[in-house]
Amino acid sequence: MPVSTAAPLDEKPRFQPKSFTDAAEAVDYLITIYDCNTQWLRDAFAHYVNPTSETTERARACYPAVSFKHNTFAKTDSRLSYGYVVQPGDYETTITEPVLFKNYLIKNLGLLITNHQQPVTVFESDTPIPLHFALAPGSVPADGSDATITARLRDAFDVPDIAQVNDDIVNGTFEQHPDKPIPLAPFPAPRIDYSLHRLRHYSATEPKHFQNFVLFTNYQFYVDEFCEYSRRAMAEGTSEYTAFVEPGNVITTSGDTGPTAGVAPSRAPQMPAYHLVAERNRGITLINIGVGPSNAKTITDHVAVLRPHAWLMLGHCAGLRNSQQLGDYVLAHAYVREDHVLDNDIPPWVPIPALAEIQQALQTAVATVTGLSGFELKKIMRTGTVASVDNRNWELQDQREPVRRLSQSRAIALDMESATIAANGFRMRVPYGTLLCVSDKPLQGELKLPGMASAFYQKQVSQHLLIGIHALRELAAMKPASLHSRKLRSFFETAFQ
Repeated sequence: MPVSTAAPLDEKPRFQPKSFTDAAEAVDYLITIYDCNTQWLRDAFAHYVNPTSETTERARACYPAVSFKHNTFAKTDSRLSYGYVVQPGDYETTITEPVLFKNYLIKNLGLLITNHQQPVTVFESDTPIPLHFALAPGSVPADGSDATITARLRDAFDVPDIAQVNDDIVNGTFEQHPDKPIPLAPFPAPRIDYSLHRLRHYSATEPKHFQNFVLFTNYQFYVDEFCEYSRRAMAEGTSEYTAFVEPGNVITTSGDTGPTAGVAPSRAPQMPAYHLVAERNRGITLINIGVGPSNAKTITDHVAVLRPHAWLMLGHCAGLRNSQQLGDYVLAHAYVREDHVLDNDIPPWVPIPALAEIQQALQTAVATVTGLSGFELKKIMRTGTVASVDNRNWELQDQREPVRRLSQSRAIALDMESATIAANGFRMRVPYGTLLCVSDKPLQGELKLPGMASAFYQKQVSQHLLIGIHALRELAAMKPASLHSRKLRSFFETAFQ
């Protein structure tokens, strides 16, 4: 057997638990543990693939974690919907990518420390970091391109375990065991890592570029308008936005007329994301989710781990009333959920309420952009129930039964994504809203035809997008606590927002 000439792998550093009454210092220690452990895994993998090395021991490094011990039923300030615990117990959560989540962690840990006048403890957990989540995106074994490397990988490293990637906490199905800690956050580290990697895959942009205010759309027309709006803002260099990021992490900074970094992907990603960046992530992200409730659930499942302050659906719908005209707006205040993709996570009988802050921002935005107000605004906008279905060609069925249901529900519009996005916002505790534009009226025989559709899109898309941008700017001017209200909280809630 040949003698190895590779340098031996250094022993992994060990970290002792430390208590903190300063949230920023606690987060710094989380960063130290995470950076050290992921770098050690990368070094171990480089050692593993080195043909001259002999690796016989399993390489394992674990996520950092934060815990909090509470020993009283005494009431605390509960005006906020987060930042405190309501019963005695040991609370804990694992942490990943603490640099990415630095502001979020400082805010939530700071509230916890202040509200209870107790320290938090940062330590090294016993939950292994899967090698795939420690490596840079696109690295072997992430792409699985080298069978000789990946064949015995599980003998040497921890790999993603789907048993740790679930939504038990946000679904309200988590079962507390007396000998285990109570969750401190809505998502554990492996679940977050899973979504961060999926976001890179679906959107072709890094998670760090995502903003706290998100627009979802199902038409490329909106993307084109958003890109034009964003590039104009960058060229003028006078807005609060500092950069515009496109798929491939192509970055145009304020004051520039073209990209200064990144490479556009050779193929369009499945759900491309575009980011108009502002300080502290208070800008706007636009995602083209394509058509259908499955896409809507997929992307919102993953965006939710970034804990955005609000997301809105901007899209087209079928108007169901004679009184509506093509181009009219529909502000959803209720949803008929016939999309079915979330039935196992949040049953269809669960009401999805309208959120006052979102509704007011959207109505104000419509009034501001169109110049109409009061009774005149009713000419072009109607508030009502939106039905979302999973069958794009529902018109081809016997229409008597679906039309009867739509009439009984008082639905005024029909689409395929809005109820999914709203329901997942409710489930994930992310404030949500919907503003649709009537693009056809199938019950009245006004179907979208190529010539009519082109004229409609050219006229309405720009105005509709400006309304969405204006609404998110209104929401960004509010305090986050006003958006993350108690309306979205259930019987058991985590201390972290």
